Amino acid sequence: MLTGNDSLVTEFVLAGLTDLQELQLPLFHLCLMIYIVTIVGNFGLLTLIGLNSHLHTPMYYFLFNLSFIDLCYSSVFSPKMLMNFVSKRNAISYVGCMTQLFFFLFFVISECYMLTSMAYDRYVAICNPLLYRVTMSQQVCSALSLAAYVMGFVGAAAHTGCMLRLTFCNANVINHYLCDILPLLQLSCTSTYVNEVVVLVVVGINITVPSFTILTSYIFILTSILHIKSTHGRSKAFSTCSSHIIAISLFFGSGAFMYLKYSSPGSMDQGKISSVFYTNVVPMLNPLIYSLRNKDVKVALREVMTKIKKRDKL
Repeated sequence: MLTGNDSLVTEFVLAGLTDLQELQLPLFHLCLMIYIVTIVGNFGLLTLIGLNSHLHTPMYYFLFNLSFIDLCYSSVFSPKMLMNFVSKRNAISYVGCMTQLFFFLFFVISECYMLTSMAYDRYVAICNPLLYRVTMSQQVCSALSLAAYVMGFVGAAAHTGCMLRLTFCNANVINHYLCDILPLLQLSCTSTYVNEVVVLVVVGINITVPSFTILTSYIFILTSILHIKSTHGRSKAFSTCSSHIIAISLFFGSGAFMYLKYSSPGSMDQGKISSVFYTNVVPMLNPLIYSLRNKDVKVALREVMTKIKKRDKL
């Protein structure tokens, strides 16, 4: 007889992205390339921002945190995902699965609010440029980033805590490439009503609140841009905003499709495809979207490369 948090299942098996054998090797190379680009891009951006004092501004402070989050949360599941393509049976222990679930949710939810903080930073920079340094002080930036991590911790703890109360009996094959909420709920042999309510409430809040805040910020930003007389100024502002909006749309759109859709087996297969965008593609694109198109980062990169060349000559 099972009591408390006891479970008959001691390990789970990750089904992976697809069971088609002819796609395993191509997908392995594709996902490996994406992971390498993600690691190199985000770690490079972290290093660049840390080494260049003129990039120590609110905008790059949030970008530094975003890169740190992307670097961490892509590493939470990518090694297991890659292993699934080349191994016959990709098992993960019960404790390991719950740990992966917690940290995956922690970093994903933190990213939601870090993107929101970045949108607010752009709102202040464009709509209230004269008060920018005062409004986005070091204390405010620290508080916003801390709040993002706190929301991530609370959300991850709520989901993981509810998951630990479930009992998993015989079925242990997770229809996903990582330990995520909805695939795990399908395996439970006890009632998942509480968990489903928590998913609707917590995920609803973590998508609705950031989305509404970002949307409101960009409405004000768009209004301010339209009042800019300089054509060059408007073009530069639109370029920055469009990049941010594309990344946000991919992240929140795929996340909403995955978690707010009814958790049937068919929708889960669709959800695996959509989740690839916010778990694999977005962390890879963020360094490109927010840095390589940025003049300050290009200048900082040239300075670093120049210093390296001078050291090599010495």
